[in-house]
Formats: sequence, C-alpha cells, structure tokens
Amino acid sequence: MPLIPDNTALSLVSRRSLIALIPASILLQACSKKAEKADENWLAFGKDTTAVDHSAWDRFLGLYVRPSADGINRVAYGAAAKADRSLLAPYLDQLQKTPVAALSRNEQFAFWVNLYNAATVDLIVQKYPVKSIRDIGSLGQGPWGEKRLKVEGRDLSLDDIEHKILRPIWKDVRIHYAVNCASIGCPNLAPKAWRADQLEAMLDAAASAYINHPRGFDSVDGSIVASNIYEWYEVDWGSPERVLDHARKYAAGATAKMLSKGAIIDSYDYDWSLNEAL
Repeated sequence: MPLIPDNTALSLVSRRSLIALIPASILLQACSKKAEKADENWLAFGKDTTAVDHSAWDRFLGLYVRPSADGINRVAYGAAAKADRSLLAPYLDQLQKTPVAALSRNEQFAFWVNLYNAATVDLIVQKYPVKSIRDIGSLGQGPWGEKRLKVEGRDLSLDDIEHKILRPIWKDVRIHYAVNCASIGCPNLAPKAWRADQLEAMLDAAASAYINHPRGFDSVDGSIVASNIYEWYEVDWGSPERVLDHARKYAAGATAKMLSKGAIIDSYDYDWSLNEAL
C-alpha cells in the first residue's frame, strides 16, 4: 500500500514534494499492484445456485452505514463497537464454513466481496478507535497481508482475496468499486450485501458513483486529479488512456465534460482517513 500520507494533512503540492524524497525503488514497490497469478485452489465453480445467506451483513449495514450528503457512505464504527464488538463474528464464521467450490460463479463473486468487506469492517470495529486502517498492522502499511481468515481449510488474507482470487479470476476492473478499504478515498461501502442476481447492476452503479465523485476524478486548477486506485492498479486497465476510456462510459454532467476526448490525468490522490460516521 502507498507510503504517502492522506490528503487531510498535506496539500497536493506538499504531497508531491514528499514523493520526490522517497527513493523510486521504494515508491514503485509500495504503489504498484502487478497482476498476480490466480490461486489455483479457487478456480473451480460449481452448479449450486443456492444463495449464500447474507442477511446478517444486511442487518449490520442497515444499522451502521450512513450515506451522507457529500456522496460518501460512512460507517458508525464507534456505535457498532459500543453495541457489541462481536456483532459480525457469527456472520464471518458462517462464511468461513461455506463450501465455496460448490457455488456458482456469481455466487462466489458475491461471497468473496462480502467476506472481504465484512472482515475489513469487523477489523476496524475490533481495533476502534483508529484514525486510519493503515494504523493497524506493521509499519503503517495496514492489515491486508495478515492471514486472518480460513476458508475450506486454507488461511487467507485480505490481499489474497483481492489479488489472488477476485482480480485474476474475474478480470473485471469494476472489482475495485466493490471491495472497500474503510477509507474516505475508497469507493463506497455498499449499503446492502452483494447478491449474485444483482451483480451487473450493483457493479455499474458503484462504478458510476465513484467516477462521478471528486474522489474518483476531480479538476484542480484546471488539472485532472484521479484516484490513486487508477495508478496502483493501472495494469488492470492497461494504460492511463484506457482508464479514461473506462471512466467515460460512466461519466455524466461535469465529469463527462472534464474527461472529454483529449483529456489526460495530471496527478493522483487518495484520502486514507477512516470513512467514519461522526
């Protein structure tokens, strides 16, 4: 994950100055998310179209996700922690006992996204109060590499789910709008569980919401500032030009005008502060 502090503390100019002080080799390693080989243990899809029960996650989201007027879905981590720090434990336990290989392709996608998001939220609730998810784990790099989950007897980290299962197996850039890293700069945490029979509509809605929000693309002094997601995972799109081609499919109004033909991405930015409902 990036070594650059969130934009609540530094202006774009000062962030660029800080970037210049970091050795290129370290910066590249920290910010680059190369395409990884899929974990072969998860390549099988079954014919079981029985829907996994995500009702417990729906209840949690209904209680603690607070859409705000600025278009950002915030989470009442403090209220959840005060009510019961183990609220999500039964749901996560249920998911980890699910025979994933028997599920259909769409059911598996919904399963992995819901597991990732619920495990991330649960981690914040367990560690609350924190100012950023990067305050959890070693060297300010967050908890993504820690093996916190076990599915079908295999230990998994959040990174495993995102980079060895979701990205390389589904190869759909809209995955980046589905998984949530508990940060302001991240696409919204969906206010309801992901469902196999609603994937296309949910993915398109999530892409549109992010691309048309300043977190996705913004104009600062006439220059286009894009989310660092499009830089870190550029390999999934192929190039900055293909990122813009993708964004234009969903852009509307002022965003569509900003990203019109001939536009270029001038810089990238990301806010790592907690997406907390205050």
